[in-house]
Amino acid sequence: MMLELQAQGCHNINLVTPEHVAPQIVQALPFAIEGGLRLPLVYNTSAYDSMESLALLDGLVDIYMPDFKYWDAEMARKYSRAPDYPEVARRAIKEMHRQVGNLVIDANGLARRGLLIRHLVMPEEIAGTPAVMQWIADELSPETYVNLMAQYHPAGKVSRSDHAEINRPVTPAEYQRALHAAWRAGLKRVEASG
Repeated sequence: MMLELQAQGCHNINLVTPEHVAPQIVQALPFAIEGGLRLPLVYNTSAYDSMESLALLDGLVDIYMPDFKYWDAEMARKYSRAPDYPEVARRAIKEMHRQVGNLVIDANGLARRGLLIRHLVMPEEIAGTPAVMQWIADELSPETYVNLMAQYHPAGKVSRSDHAEINRPVTPAEYQRALHAAWRAGLKRVEASG
């Protein structure tokens, strides 16, 4: 499949939420490379990844594209039932950065290697954006590429009374505060999207 995608003109092989098949990726890659695969391998993840899976992928993944969803364990517990998410994500993202470094973009504007972190701004600062941005600048690098996303849209169970605070889109003022938090942290490569 990887070789077919390359033949169709794809710019990369983007594996979405792939941790559960990390061993199979490792097994398939030698055959794809032997067959002529030359595209970057993108590992597109929630950052809720085990260190064991990341160790398997060391030297194989070209671009890590993790989300950093929450800073606070209580918010992660309330909205995703994963109180350990912040700790797991910080550890995983740090390892991803160690493996591939800062994002490298070629002359055509295509990512070739490195780390690209996505962060979804949430209503009422649920995601802890200022702390996330500061951690990225301090623990990884001010040159870390961050996609700061404003496209949160309420759906599913958020209309219930225990989730009323996120039953609305992010306001322009909230998004501007998130951008300012990234700049105050010293991040130099922030992509605004929404």
